[in-house]
Amino acid sequence: MQPEDDSNVPAASNRRLRLVYDGECPMCRSYVRWQRVRRDVGELELIDARQDSEARRELTAMGFDLDEGFALQVGERWYHGSEALHRLTLLGTRSGLFNRLMYRLFASPERTARLYPLFRACRTGLLKMLRKGAIDNLGRK
Repeated sequence: MQPEDDSNVPAASNRRLRLVYDGECPMCRSYVRWQRVRRDVGELELIDARQDSEARRELTAMGFDLDEGFALQVGERWYHGSEALHRLTLLGTRSGLFNRLMYRLFASPERTARLYPLFRACRTGLLKMLRKGAIDNLGRK
């Protein structure tokens, strides 16, 4: 299957880009530090899901469980979990080994959906080893 092209990504001039991720997860912090979006896409705002923010409140009101995955806002639309990872990959550069590898892994929405649960399980295990609690933005735990 061919990867999605970037033609379905809105123009940068009218778009808000925000990524809400787990700031206490070393794997998540590394990912957001290495991930680069293309200049023509715009500036990506990084938001720690463990801190109170407008984005966290908005996602909570929408019912997004931030323990199940990070969230990406492109314009007015939010993406969550594997869909967020796939969309962020399409917005990313292809420069550098990390970004080329991410593109190869996550440019296909089907492949991303299959791999995402493995990465989420690794994150959960890592947080347990580090004795970090859940984000629990929905107040379920």
